Amino acid sequence: MKPIQLPLGVRLRDDATFINYYPGANAAALGYVERLCEADAGWTESLIYLWGKDGVGRTHLLQAACLRFEQLGEPAVYLPLAELLDRGIEILDNLEQYELVCLDDLQAVAGKADWEEALFHLFNRLRDSGRRLLIAASTSPRELPVKLADLKSRLTLALIFQMRPLSDEDKLRALQLRASRRGCI
Repeated sequence: MKPIQLPLGVRLRDDATFINYYPGANAAALGYVERLCEADAGWTESLIYLWGKDGVGRTHLLQAACLRFEQLGEPAVYLPLAELLDRGIEILDNLEQYELVCLDDLQAVAGKADWEEALFHLFNRLRDSGRRLLIAASTSPRELPVKLADLKSRLTLALIFQMRPLSDEDKLRALQLRASRRGCI
């Protein structure tokens, strides 16, 4: 089945790759997201929830996963929910045609009954079709103000990683890595 084309105007950053991500204290999250991109990842490894403050790399990892799927010739979609809120819940229709669905900024739709219901059904369709789901939000699933109990319980089934900011020492290493990749060092 040919995947649907979503005319969303959302572009992935070309530099959002796993190799360009300096994990610091987030090495476990990076490892599991990379594992999610492997062909033999099972459902228990195919649902990951990343949470933390802005700037910790949540979006980078979601986009890196989508780029990896593109490189493997597998269909993937990245949806920044905060930017797409005005498009309505219809953007969640038929996403089970993608091998990987990445939902960023889940907090933007939490507490909105129509979105919560649509997300609950999307979750079930992805699970039933053996697809992978990578979610990012600013808060943990337990703290997210989700009203639909069934959705809340689904979110807590994920492998959950709190993304931590880089330490000053790690920031220096990340800058050195970036400079090295650009041939400046």
